[in-house]
Amino acid sequence: MSDGRPVKVDIRKYLEEGKEHIRRNDPVQASEKLYKAAEEAVKVISETFAPELREEAMRKGRWTTTLLFKAVERAADRVGEEIIHHWDTAWTLHVEGFHEARLDINSVTRRVKQIEALIRLAEGKR
Repeated sequence: MSDGRPVKVDIRKYLEEGKEHIRRNDPVQASEKLYKAAEEAVKVISETFAPELREEAMRKGRWTTTLLFKAVERAADRVGEEIIHHWDTAWTLHVEGFHEARLDINSVTRRVKQIEALIRLAEGKR
């Protein structure tokens, strides 16, 4: 990001890696990969619905938690409140699944559809 141009990330790659970790019965790594897919989706969504937040992240050199949550809230005004639910699910995976390692593989698997929905929003497919 140092030259000011957005870095293109293959969001679906993270999704597929998360699913692979599910198949390997690794809820911690699955949680982190699924969260990363959601985080990258929010960054893409911000390009349309909160470009000023994306610019702020570029100035800071990173996306903060606060900026990610604000981007989701701004997008909710345009695409609907369900995006907040999708993001909250991703955040649960990040905190409870990865950092705290409290989610089992069933709990992680049940949340994949919410991450996929967030990715579809990023891809412009509702």
